[in-house]
Amino acid sequence: MEDRVSEPRLVLVFSGKRKSGKDYVTDLILNRLGADICCILRLSGPLKQQYAQEHGLDLDQLLGPGLYKEQYRADMIRWGEARRSQDPGFFCRLATRGAQQPVWVVSDARRLSDLQWFWTEFPQQTRCVRVQSSENTRKQRGWSFTAVLHHCVSLNHVPLTAVKATFESVQLE
Repeated sequence: MEDRVSEPRLVLVFSGKRKSGKDYVTDLILNRLGADICCILRLSGPLKQQYAQEHGLDLDQLLGPGLYKEQYRADMIRWGEARRSQDPGFFCRLATRGAQQPVWVVSDARRLSDLQWFWTEFPQQTRCVRVQSSENTRKQRGWSFTAVLHHCVSLNHVPLTAVKATFESVQLE
């Protein structure tokens, strides 16, 4: 599964709540550094691809922002958690396959196991960035509270002091 030409020089792992601005920040970094130097790795892409394949669903619709994805979100989360419990690095390995640029920007780390995988595989290169926005800002971007999502295991429920790494925090409003 490992099709990497070389190890990255820098891995920036971004986390944050839904609609906090993670994609906005990571896109700025890509635009600034350029595609020859930097690539964005999305852990949700391989997860959705594998889920669509195993469940006979439309991948393009799962990758989009519409209601199609929302109707499968809760089951997709449960399925992803089951996969991670069997193999914590499964989605990380899929996301990094083929990455050749010296700077990797992981735009959507959602689980402690995601961070742990990058710290283990690339201990010297990995830096973590937590993107935060107010609830009001997130609502303006289309976020709404969903109980099934709120109660799932995620980095949103892990105190940063419990994580053995330094987080850089970016506040977006």
